[in-house]
Amino acid sequence: MAPIEPVYELKCSCNSYPWGRQGEKSAAARLCAKQPGWVDQKDVSKPFKIEDEPYAEMWMGTYPTLPSYVAKTGQDLQDLLDEHPNELLGRNVIEKFGHTKLPFLPKVLSIAKALPLQLHPNKEIASQLHEKKPDQFTDPNHKPEIALALTEFEAFCGFKPLGQIAKLMQLGPLQRYMPQVKKPEFDDQQLKAVVKKMLEADDKSVKETYSALTSLDSKDFGEDSYIPKLAPRLAEQYSEADPGLLVALITMNYMVLQRGESIYIPADGIHAYLSGDIIECMARSNNGFCPRSERDNVDLFISCLTFTPHSAEEAMLRGQSFERSEKSKTLRFAPPLSEFDMLQTSLIGGEKESLGVIKGPGILLATEGSAKMKANDKEVELKEGQVFFVAQGTALEFEAGKEGLLMHMAYVE
Repeated sequence: MAPIEPVYELKCSCNSYPWGRQGEKSAAARLCAKQPGWVDQKDVSKPFKIEDEPYAEMWMGTYPTLPSYVAKTGQDLQDLLDEHPNELLGRNVIEKFGHTKLPFLPKVLSIAKALPLQLHPNKEIASQLHEKKPDQFTDPNHKPEIALALTEFEAFCGFKPLGQIAKLMQLGPLQRYMPQVKKPEFDDQQLKAVVKKMLEADDKSVKETYSALTSLDSKDFGEDSYIPKLAPRLAEQYSEADPGLLVALITMNYMVLQRGESIYIPADGIHAYLSGDIIECMARSNNGFCPRSERDNVDLFISCLTFTPHSAEEAMLRGQSFERSEKSKTLRFAPPLSEFDMLQTSLIGGEKESLGVIKGPGILLATEGSAKMKANDKEVELKEGQVFFVAQGTALEFEAGKEGLLMHMAYVE
């Protein structure tokens, strides 16, 4: 039996969706193509070559949709973890989650076109939906997530403060979506009624509302003056009759993040990503749904949604100095859930960093640049695009190459 290693280089896969960035413009595809020995997931005999198509996501981990493989042997990473669970995952993590699977799923996303309005059900609802519709909801887990910007990143995230929505709802074109029974103050129940009415509206009504809104002066929208400028772009990508446009533009926070900034999306939190390259990490799940154009699951969508308005600032997830960072070059992004944290190490050419022992497993990506990496007693050359599984109990040291290093690692303890 081969000795247990502190790190294992992985081969990962990149998928193609219409909303992905085209060809070489996709960071997900570029990083995936730089992995040694990477092969096309559709044909293992065919070397991967970036074509003129939209590449959306590079997945890293053990989720069965796009699993990772040990580069040296071709073994499925999950099989390796099943063979050596205590040594690679650790007893604490196995007991905490009750299985030998990685509890998190990191990805690189490259977004050229707005994703549909969506949410991910919480654990209780996800379990129920998985039992009833296993083909559509492929696992019983929830899917809270973080998105960390690699480039400028646009997103709709959560509902705006109620007062902000109430002002917009006073506009003439939006009066048809107000509930018949009005309250002295616009509250979360009225917000729920507004969203439901918008999602159930027919094509003609949505088109009329869109036309009327985009005919207004930007000053009419107050602090949301971006709405008439952003609306045509979204309508071009989808349709003037898409009710999701109204929900996003009127009720949701529109955010523009800069490189290095991050947001947290809770389970049952409404969101839609518009553009940019990001590192995304979520609890181990692939569940999510949106109110399709046929409007046949609006009631289910509404029932799963948390109508908790908040400011855009409250959605931000700020990086804090990692307490086991010897040179203070590493930030820790810690969402309020147990499945994972994310580390980001940034070094200029020649700089060094040491990270104290991580007590659980991790997935590490050399996002940019290169470094000499030491994992316990094992030394490896870390190059852009390489992905490593990091075993529990591993300390890491980095010495950046001349171009510097940007490293991200999802982990759990």
